[in-house]
Amino acid sequence: MSHGRLPARRLSLATIAAALIAASAPAIAQMGPGPGRDDRGFERGPGMDRGGRFERDGRRGRGEETIMGFSRERLARIAPVMREQVDRGMFPGAVTLIARRGRIIHFEAHGFRDAAKTQPMTRDTLFMLASMTKPIVSTAAVMLIEQGKMKLGDPIANWLTELRDMKVQVERRNADGTTTTEDVALARPITVQDLLRHTSGFTYAGSVRSPRLKQLLDDQNIEARTANITGDEMLRRLGQIPLVHQPATNFEYSISTDVLGLLLERVSGKRLDILIKEMILDPLDMRDTTWFVAEGRRSRLAEALDADPAKADMWRAYRIFENPADNGQYFKGGAGLVSTADNYFKFAQMILNGGTFEGRRLVSTKWVEFMLSDHLIGMGGSTAASTGPGYGFGLGFAVRRQDGFAVAPGSTGDAMWAGAWGTSFTIDPREGVVGILMAQGPSNRTHTRMLFKNLIYGALVR
Repeated sequence: MSHGRLPARRLSLATIAAALIAASAPAIAQMGPGPGRDDRGFERGPGMDRGGRFERDGRRGRGEETIMGFSRERLARIAPVMREQVDRGMFPGAVTLIARRGRIIHFEAHGFRDAAKTQPMTRDTLFMLASMTKPIVSTAAVMLIEQGKMKLGDPIANWLTELRDMKVQVERRNADGTTTTEDVALARPITVQDLLRHTSGFTYAGSVRSPRLKQLLDDQNIEARTANITGDEMLRRLGQIPLVHQPATNFEYSISTDVLGLLLERVSGKRLDILIKEMILDPLDMRDTTWFVAEGRRSRLAEALDADPAKADMWRAYRIFENPADNGQYFKGGAGLVSTADNYFKFAQMILNGGTFEGRRLVSTKWVEFMLSDHLIGMGGSTAASTGPGYGFGLGFAVRRQDGFAVAPGSTGDAMWAGAWGTSFTIDPREGVVGILMAQGPSNRTHTRMLFKNLIYGALVR
């Protein structure tokens, strides 16, 4: 040992290795997360224009395990809540799906597929979409507009000549306090845009306030509830029934999208089922989305409970086991499709992506932005019966006007719609979120769609 120096120490191999790792850490950090990982350590899924897939991986955040900003613990609340809904008789079962930035991070089946509760629900179950058909048909209309086949401002009577001489029913209050009705001419023609935003003046027989118009709509079987009716005959009869409002004055949820489907047939020269398949279903590989359920697929169809008071009448009206093309029935652009949760996700994700999915563009980004803008400014009427307060309506989608005021969380500009059988979806561009609820519980549909939205946003933590 020499004087004036520190004693020499023998370095172990472990100490040397630790020093080398520490020295190289900055260089490793500069290399990024490595192949197959993003900057937060998640396995890379398909990008915004490549669609999505079910992801099971994640990492532990600061005190909370998350996946794509969703709390795993909070996502786990969904299954017991859905079981509770099944036990309460809201529906036999459901399928729930949540995706963020194109990656499916929750996709579960709950309860049962059949009314007797003997067949477990599966993720490939078919559901009657009812009015969730409307956004798909509306998107096809926009695609034809992009192709120069028609314009938003075009009068629909350019093609649907049966509707050329429409009238509007107006109510007059007399001096003695009584009221009378009068049918007056249109102040301006019904346009393509009016059909897309439900400002045409058409209505549904089930919601119209005029007893006279309700009887006319029912007696003429406009909605094909009691028997099959061809599109040409439906239009001929509809042209004789007055509107409830002047066009472009009020939002009135209505048969507008059914009329739109017939318009698309005239504009394109193709049957609606063929047109939608070529333009949307095939490009998105939505092979389980159809206008009727063939015999070999009927075991996959979800049912509503027999105790649901809306089931019997709705089942008779939908006749989902019949191919409309073989039975003289017009294809209902407002209510005719059946689909699965993952099929509808592809469509919703395409909209969220700004018109693309898996590298294939269906709609331009600017047109998607325009579709998800509020087209009801300055008009009367409300979407609240379907959406709750705080929403306007764009071209085929309800759109949120502000962050507050509504009865469920969301973001300004989020889009949603739902179906009478119990299905619903939400698309939140700000958060990059798609949520799909598939259930068949028509009498409880408003309750369940808001409940699911609360669960989605209750799990989104960053």
